[in-house]
Amino acid sequence: MYRKWVKIAIVLVYLVIIAGAMVRMTGSGMGCPDWPKCFGYYIPPTERAELEWQPDRSFKKGQVIIKDETLQVANKDFTTGTSFSEKNWNVYTKHDYASFNVWHTWIEYINRLFGALSGIAVLIMALFSFGQWKHSKRLTLLSWLSVFLLGFQAWLGATVVYSVLSPIRITIHMVMALVIVAVLLYLLYYSRPKLRTFSVSRGFINLLIFSLVLTIIQVVTGTQVRQFVDEQVNVVGYEAKSLWLDNPNLYFYIHRSFSILIFIVNLALWFFNKKHSYGLRKINMVFFLILLETASGIAMYYFDFPFLTQPLHLVIASLLFGYQFYVVLQAWKRHRPDFITRQV
Repeated sequence: MYRKWVKIAIVLVYLVIIAGAMVRMTGSGMGCPDWPKCFGYYIPPTERAELEWQPDRSFKKGQVIIKDETLQVANKDFTTGTSFSEKNWNVYTKHDYASFNVWHTWIEYINRLFGALSGIAVLIMALFSFGQWKHSKRLTLLSWLSVFLLGFQAWLGATVVYSVLSPIRITIHMVMALVIVAVLLYLLYYSRPKLRTFSVSRGFINLLIFSLVLTIIQVVTGTQVRQFVDEQVNVVGYEAKSLWLDNPNLYFYIHRSFSILIFIVNLALWFFNKKHSYGLRKINMVFFLILLETASGIAMYYFDFPFLTQPLHLVIASLLFGYQFYVVLQAWKRHRPDFITRQV
């Protein structure tokens, strides 16, 4: 059961990443301006009228309305009278963003819903990890670490909202998602009943790790490029897609240059894996994902951001990281003394 829940947790975390990518593409990050609720509701409103003050209406403590371009939070349970009474409300002080778009709200809400489901799955996984304590205390300890990391990730999500989508906090939020993926993949690999051994060279392992580091750098610079695109959308408008990267910043050129290096390094890994029969079959998937990632990047730049290419670019990058990390885990077992070292 433990290993089954590890798999469920991984799937749900990736669903959170996919939902987060859709949030970025649609600009829905402030669809829910408060946290952890959404406009003070566990299930968000579907029309603006629910967020407007009305006479003879009951409000619960914490519910939110939009009044005079500000968010007002009910400070107690009460029923409104014939006029607005400031004594029943507190101005929301985390930020001054006060807007409602039903699509943005529900896209962000679905993102949070997947986050909550992944948290439940990770908690259940951690509870089952006590059954692993006798033969591997490491699995139990790392399982509970993943619970802490997911809680920390939720807190980071709240700070992203409170900062009104600060670019640096969005980047940290994305990197933390990859850290959680890495921990869960580690648990998945080392909870296998029988680990498969691979005989690979030290040079090959170093190249694998170098490739993984390049992917992390690529993800970080990619979030900065995405922030630049968001700013351009605000300046030139959503319809002027051809202008979004008309005068790109430095991060774009770094991001593009690293994509070439990543392609070359992983082509070398694929070649050496095949030449020396290392048996790391997931490297084939790694290289395939790199081809898809490159294709989506080219499509965005040369064909003016076709529909869904932006979220696909991010999701493929996160899948690429996961496969690369898993291959590193497989290759790392070469340190066992019964392994034969081969030279790349």
